[in-house]
Amino acid sequence: MGKIHYSIVDVFSEGKYTGNPLAVFKNAGKISDREMQQIAKEINYSETTFILSDLTNDDGYDVRIFTPNEEIPFAGHPTLGTAYIIQNEILKSPSENLILNFKGGQIPVSFNHQEEVLWMKQNEPTFGGIIDPNHVSDVLNIDKENLDNRFPIQEVSTGLPVIIVPLTSLEAVKNVRINKEKYLELIKHTDAKAIMVFSPETYRSENDLNVRDFADYYGIPEDAATGSANGCLASYLVKYQYFKKSTINIHVEQGYEIERPSRLFLKANDDNGKINVYVGGKVVKIAQGEWFL
Repeated sequence: MGKIHYSIVDVFSEGKYTGNPLAVFKNAGKISDREMQQIAKEINYSETTFILSDLTNDDGYDVRIFTPNEEIPFAGHPTLGTAYIIQNEILKSPSENLILNFKGGQIPVSFNHQEEVLWMKQNEPTFGGIIDPNHVSDVLNIDKENLDNRFPIQEVSTGLPVIIVPLTSLEAVKNVRINKEKYLELIKHTDAKAIMVFSPETYRSENDLNVRDFADYYGIPEDAATGSANGCLASYLVKYQYFKKSTINIHVEQGYEIERPSRLFLKANDDNGKINVYVGGKVVKIAQGEWFL
């Protein structure tokens, strides 16, 4: 019987047992696609990652990401959590920068060692279809008046598309209850399969936005901290100048409704029509062990 080493980390953490948990498997290139999917299903975190080789590679580290239901091309908290494990368990000396190679493309990660924050630069965003507010309010089980009609409901992607929904208040965010039947009907007609709602009202005064992310299609009814979707949100905030400017540097809270408080740092700017997006956060290691194959 073979075995493989893995670690568990909390990403976008505010301390131990906060943020979004992630399992990271090292030197996993010999594991079959089927077994990777079975392992991800067994662990049942929102995502599990597999570093295909522990060998140092100037072209970056090849990494695959699986939800409990399927492989995905990119995700945010798996990027930072996997980079943390490479930095601390694979590299022989600390590095200021790493490159991770996903099916969705290369993602550079940088380390601010003084503040203990990891940053990823996400792909340039694409903006997709605008969605009828009536359909979305039915999916979210909230009154249409809770939608902030100053801004559109739109599909946005920096590697993994999400539907961005602006709400008027924290109370509206708290009241969201996904109607699964209507949700599944909506996403038949969209590239994005996840929905992120956000509000300018927050639980904690030091944060700028509160968000929730729903992705039952991927086997994640609600996510604790979603780096990919927050990158899309950052792009959206800049495009529509939500804060009345084309540059943002903000703190976002997520996961409070499912008792996994998380904190994400978002930076973005419009550089002559090109939106640059950075998502950062802290990572805490929780455990490590051996998985029998």
